Amino acid sequence: MSQKRKRSKLRVMVGEIYYTLKKYYYWYLSRTNFAKKLEKKYLPVEIFSRQTILLRRLKDVDMWMQKNKVINLKIAVKNLNGLVIEPGQIFSFWRQIGRPTKSKGYLKGMVLHNGKVVSGVGGGLCQLSNLIYWMTLHTPLTVIEHWRHSYDVFPDSGRTQPFGSGATVAYPNIDLQIKNNTKQKFQLFLKVTDTHLVGKWLSDKPIEFQYKILEKDSEFKMNWWGGYTRNNKIFRKVIDKNTGKELREEFITENRAITMYNPLLESKEQKMQHHNSKTKNEI
Repeated sequence: MSQKRKRSKLRVMVGEIYYTLKKYYYWYLSRTNFAKKLEKKYLPVEIFSRQTILLRRLKDVDMWMQKNKVINLKIAVKNLNGLVIEPGQIFSFWRQIGRPTKSKGYLKGMVLHNGKVVSGVGGGLCQLSNLIYWMTLHTPLTVIEHWRHSYDVFPDSGRTQPFGSGATVAYPNIDLQIKNNTKQKFQLFLKVTDTHLVGKWLSDKPIEFQYKILEKDSEFKMNWWGGYTRNNKIFRKVIDKNTGKELREEFITENRAITMYNPLLESKEQKMQHHNSKTKNEI
């Protein structure tokens, strides 16, 4: 992976206008059947659930950004909780939420821009898209638009999912879209508690399979320009619920991200922290 090229400001501006108009046409003028309806009554069958912690200590990130993120998540969740996706319908993350603006109550939170942490209105909503994408991988729903992170900004710290198993979003063009190609309804349940973002995919009837996500070919690679890239491939195993037999293995995505830290130094630091913690416990 080569170092990213810098485009002129004019080219970036023209490109943003073109793709924004294209996206708006797709959302509002095409005949695409988008999921829009929020139901207060939840479907009876839980397909998959997941929760992620709200406040994390991240290197060089002020906690006010994390606290503002929680407020942003609460606003966004109101537009998604209870959303029903009928057979044949498509869920668009940004079409359903809309542009995150100050007038809607959104605050400045953490935004990743070209591998750097900056503040922006509505920052932190990637935690929501990450959660929805991860849950969707454990269902028969089909992801039809997904953008991977181009940068690996933070070293692993308590990671519980494979690297690159999330979905980045940026209004309006970097979207997460999911299509229901099944014959049953699915419904999104989302809730922000005092400590966690909680999510579930619900349905009107059970599914026949369960899914296991795994990564392969994970590596850090030093490049000719001096930096590192982090690479891996994400797969999922499809397992028959009744027999426990693995039916097939599906390729999901391949990740190549520029690493914004030295993985060798971070690995040594993590080992030292583990050693110090172990020594302290022994004492």
